Amino acid sequence: MTGRARDNCSAARTRAAVLAAPRGFTLIELLVVMVIIGTLLTIAVPRYFRSLQRSREAVLREDVSSLRESIDHFYGDTGKYPQTLAVLVDQHYLRAIPVDPISRSSDSWVVIHAEDPEDTGIKDVHSGADGASEQGVPYASW
Repeated sequence: MTGRARDNCSAARTRAAVLAAPRGFTLIELLVVMVIIGTLLTIAVPRYFRSLQRSREAVLREDVSSLRESIDHFYGDTGKYPQTLAVLVDQHYLRAIPVDPISRSSDSWVVIHAEDPEDTGIKDVHSGADGASEQGVPYASW
């Protein structure tokens, strides 16, 4: 065999080896990767939803506090309680009635009216959302 024939034979073997080499992942490799991804998701997703719930509760606490503070400021300025929450917006004590992050509605606030027969305005406000916080305290008592 001459040198040139040997080179052709060697090149043919190299091309055949390249064509015969595996070009993708095996089914086992893909399954292992899918199991790893599934395990990571099993750990991460519950934490994500718990953090969403905690942030909604923090926003609810802040909204209730803001509403109560606005009612107190209104009472301090006028000597009487507001008749509706919309009065707080009209008088610029609030920019807008906040949306309850749990019930996702600005109409779900539960208002507590003053017991004074001369002033029956809104004295306090609570969340109208159903359910309880992570600590077991009902949202309606906030």
